[in-house]
Amino acid sequence: MLESMTGFGIGEASLGDGTLHASVRCVNHRFLDLRAHLAPELGVHQGVAEAMVRERLSRGRVELVVKLVGTSLGAPILDVKRARAALEQLRDLRDAVCPDDPLPLSLLSSVPGLFRACDPASEEDTLPALKSAVSAALDGAVSMREREGEAMARQLAGTLERVRAHLAQLGQATPRALASHRERLRARLTRLLEGASAALNEGRLELEVALLAERTDIAEETTRLASHADQFAQLMQSGEGVLGRKLEFLLQEMAREANTIGAKSNDGEIATLVIELKADVERMRELVLNVV
Repeated sequence: MLESMTGFGIGEASLGDGTLHASVRCVNHRFLDLRAHLAPELGVHQGVAEAMVRERLSRGRVELVVKLVGTSLGAPILDVKRARAALEQLRDLRDAVCPDDPLPLSLLSSVPGLFRACDPASEEDTLPALKSAVSAALDGAVSMREREGEAMARQLAGTLERVRAHLAQLGQATPRALASHRERLRARLTRLLEGASAALNEGRLELEVALLAERTDIAEETTRLASHADQFAQLMQSGEGVLGRKLEFLLQEMAREANTIGAKSNDGEIATLVIELKADVERMRELVLNVV
């Protein structure tokens, strides 16, 4: 089963008097690009949270955010000794510069480091809550990626059938193009030889047609392209491992064969079919860029 790289999930868990809120957001990326942002009080568990993500997700740009909502870990604690020292220094500065001005306590709010986090909750409280919230968020993101993957698989299968139909039409159009060229060449030579003593050389005509057939032969390219299409379908059905890169490679090869067919062709019908073929291969490529 295909899996998309786009997904979103959220999870929550109770912690103390508040709630631990986790969210996982995924978009497409060539490799796994994980960016985890945890509340400072949970920083000690960042490695655990990242390991949980890496265990579930293998590709994509993933952003994990874990926040604390409410008084999960209690109120911060004032460093009284540091606050008194800061206030004394501010008072000394006030007395030296403008002794008559009042000294509001609000000035202390601009002094860094006066408050520290409360004593952290025990690991046996925070770690299970973190794991529960992150796991729920991952479940939601993976579920969304799987649903999108199923929709992409249906779309890819339908486009792949059109590619096979184009190949079948190319197989039928090639003999018609060659026969049409033979008739055009015969008519041109007949007009040129009108009133002349020389007669149309059928052997030379067939030789020219044979040379054209050799230059415009696309059997090898269509055979390889059909083989790539079969491999593509087999990979989609297998659903084993990371398929995105393998599918991308096959589509690159399919596009290369389509370009070669277009370069060899000098027939309008075949050129139209090649344009449709290349457009469908490009549609598949754009979809596969978001496949895990």
